Amino acid sequence: MIPTTLNFQPSTRLLTIAKLLEVVKQQHPLIHHLTNYVTARDCANVVLALGGSPVMADDLSEVAEMVSMASALVINLGTLTNRTIPSMFLAGKKANAEKIPVILDPVGAGATSLRTRTAIQYLETVQVQVLRGNFSELKSLLGLKASIRGVESQDETGDRMEIVQLLANRFHCLVAMTGAIDFVTDGTRVAKIANGHSWLTRITGAGCMTSSLIGCFCGVTSEVYQAACAGLLVMGLAGEKAYRTVESYQQGIGSFQIRLMDYIDQMTPQMLLEDSKLEEMLLQDSSRSMH
Repeated sequence: MIPTTLNFQPSTRLLTIAKLLEVVKQQHPLIHHLTNYVTARDCANVVLALGGSPVMADDLSEVAEMVSMASALVINLGTLTNRTIPSMFLAGKKANAEKIPVILDPVGAGATSLRTRTAIQYLETVQVQVLRGNFSELKSLLGLKASIRGVESQDETGDRMEIVQLLANRFHCLVAMTGAIDFVTDGTRVAKIANGHSWLTRITGAGCMTSSLIGCFCGVTSEVYQAACAGLLVMGLAGEKAYRTVESYQQGIGSFQIRLMDYIDQMTPQMLLEDSKLEEMLLQDSSRSMH
């Protein structure tokens, strides 16, 4: 896949995305997580702040039943164990059967063979609607060399647009890559989102929370492209606003994390319309491949 043009155009999609925020607050979608113990509380709180309702059930004996009640399923590979992996696959298959959207966050893919193998097997076994990760994580899912330290992306080079396009077409899902600039594609169109702040990389779980926000929006619409853009925009805007506030009061990273949650809670459709930096362009088919 290659772009039809290198010129991104201002999005006309923002009005629809802004309305999705109102729908989340009205419907309070139940978002089922199989997530990691490092960020579980943050993910639950960010869902509550946006207007959704979180649940974190991962036992094999109840996971399918819980999935059937949910509006969306978020699978996070941050702290994989032999106990939770079977639950993740069962939850995903149940969600597919019930037509419940699945969001996969391949935390640390590329860092160990277990993480990379599990993420690829999941994408090949379960129909994932949204795959959200950073550049290194997503690059590793294509079998390409990535630089990983722990579970954080260390790779700042490469063709991000081509990576997300290849993944979207290989696994037939929407792909959202987060970074200094975020990219979202379903293989036929791509959005570039320039909101956010570098301090989001200084707290644990910003990516995990972003996946949970995407889950909230997927829980109220079948348009996963718009849902993914909405989740990324909310996190990016909240990060910007949080930083400006702590800077003005000469506060530090602890205050930033609190302010981040505050601004997610206080996010309005008007903020999305006024402050979002989202541009889109269409793509066309190509036989080009990455080596």
